[in-house]
Amino acid sequence: MIERPMKLGDSVNIAGTAGVVEEIRIISTTLRTFDGLYVRIPNEKVFTTDITNYVAHVARRIEYVVGIRYSDDAEKAIGIIKRLSEEHPLTLKHPSGDIFVDNLGDNAVNIIVRIWAPSTEWYGVKKELLWKIKTAFEAEGIEIAFPQRTIWFANELTSRENGDGKR
Repeated sequence: MIERPMKLGDSVNIAGTAGVVEEIRIISTTLRTFDGLYVRIPNEKVFTTDITNYVAHVARRIEYVVGIRYSDDAEKAIGIIKRLSEEHPLTLKHPSGDIFVDNLGDNAVNIIVRIWAPSTEWYGVKKELLWKIKTAFEAEGIEIAFPQRTIWFANELTSRENGDGKR
């Protein structure tokens, strides 16, 4: 209790239960989960387990993986995301964000988006910015990739190899 890893109103995760700290008493701590439930956790457990405090630091990082089609321009997509993040009034300049092609996946060119926002505004910025990325991509003709598979049927393959064209 002397450490003070959290205070009233902080968004935390204690031993797998996430919520907002409502009460800290001698015997127990009460969280209001993000679903609106009240959970009482004995302090014996609270102070002997990991506590993640989502708002103790002034900034929190937003991270997305955005997969675009191979036929789309990745440089243009990165430019759109950078512009949107710079225009958003609640994204932070320091620490600076990072946007880059991370992976050439099975079905998509995966772009990692890492942007910082104030901890208290993190969730709202995360939702809003992702929606803006989606709608800006649509307006520019860039599509979010989805899994695709090509299926070959044995009789079709045999017909092509024999050159008879029968199906």
